[in-house]
Amino acid sequence: MSFQNQYLAEVMDKVIARNPGEPEFHQAVQEVLESLEPVIAKHPEYITCGVIDSIVEPERIIKFRVPWVDDQGKVQINRGFRIQFNSAIGPYKGGLRFHPSVYEGIIKFLGFEQIFKNALTGLPIGGGKGGSDFDPKGKSDMEVMRFCQSFMTELAKYIGADTDVPAGDIGVGGREIGYLFGQYKRLRDEFTGVLTGKGLTYGGSLARTEATGYGLCYFADAMLRDHGSSFEGKTVVISGSGNVAIYAAEKAAVLGAKVVTMSDSNGYVYDPDGIDVALVKDIKEVRRARIKEYVVARPKAEYHEGCKGVWTVKCDIALPCATQNEIDEESAKILLANGVQAVAEGANMPSTPEAIHAFQKAGILFAPAKASNAGGVATSALEMSQNSMRYSWTFEEVDAKLHDIMVNIYHNASAAAKEYGMEGNLVAGANIAGFLKVAEAMKAHGVV
Repeated sequence: MSFQNQYLAEVMDKVIARNPGEPEFHQAVQEVLESLEPVIAKHPEYITCGVIDSIVEPERIIKFRVPWVDDQGKVQINRGFRIQFNSAIGPYKGGLRFHPSVYEGIIKFLGFEQIFKNALTGLPIGGGKGGSDFDPKGKSDMEVMRFCQSFMTELAKYIGADTDVPAGDIGVGGREIGYLFGQYKRLRDEFTGVLTGKGLTYGGSLARTEATGYGLCYFADAMLRDHGSSFEGKTVVISGSGNVAIYAAEKAAVLGAKVVTMSDSNGYVYDPDGIDVALVKDIKEVRRARIKEYVVARPKAEYHEGCKGVWTVKCDIALPCATQNEIDEESAKILLANGVQAVAEGANMPSTPEAIHAFQKAGILFAPAKASNAGGVATSALEMSQNSMRYSWTFEEVDAKLHDIMVNIYHNASAAAKEYGMEGNLVAGANIAGFLKVAEAMKAHGVV
């Protein structure tokens, strides 16, 4: 630990003692607390009113059994989670992740990050996260439906349009949201904006599918332009091939860049002519196949086993859009040796602390996930607004609002870093700007 402030060191020790075996959560909390040292020095009242002690402790943890029947008639059992972390500025908001790696610590880390990410959007949404260790890959539509219905049967007791509004995340796309929403409506006999990422025929928002990837590029573009650069003519390496990666690739190309890689958990493709986004959409969204199918249609492209190798490809801009801790110190040093100028995180916490330190020490532009990938939840909040009004905006209207939100997040994070003596450090700036908004609301509410 590298705390100068004894109080923050004690809070961190308590978090580790109370949450053993949850390294992702510890990592997320430590990063935030380290950023807050100058804030605590300037505002000691946050200690006396208990804001720091409270913000690292979830308001509510819900953990439940999810029984479902597979296509062979066998009963399967998974675990379900919903962590309602902080509601100081609005109803809990955050995605559901269906993946075998899901356990309480992962959900806690994601929920904690969501508090600050949501605050940065400027919209009235608190932080939460949920999911299950269920793996939708290889399951039939009927198996996914039965699982989602069982999952929602329990979750429905704890959520609502003004209480907790889940969305999608890894493993939870339009199909899963549809099944979850249908079961909620069936159980509660009400049609409300309880979930976001819904289909356009039943309350979804235009531009929601594209939002995280587009928002990532809007943030990165604002950061680049503030330093006399842009996407124009740059070579971009992207990891992942899900929603975030696909639409980041699409928007980066529109902004004048050439995206040369995409990946999945098995390996990555390198296309020197630039990634064909329409082909990737067909492979991943229509056929639900592996990224290696890309080279069948694009013979000039190369497929390489092992997704970590994607960071060995020479680039100007790197956009990690796959999963947490995918860029370690070794990969960061390779990127730097190859001349990377900017890294903007599209996934949640995709860079290890050692990698971030390497980027910051080298003086390149670095955009942390809680700021640069906030576009998805921002547009989810816009979907909530449209649902409340029983109205919908055009794609262009939503996209324009998203662009403004992401540019504002960049400028707010940059300004906070400068105010607290860490100019250019967007990790600290994002943590501080998000924290201050939530902390002031918590202080105003008293001891709750």
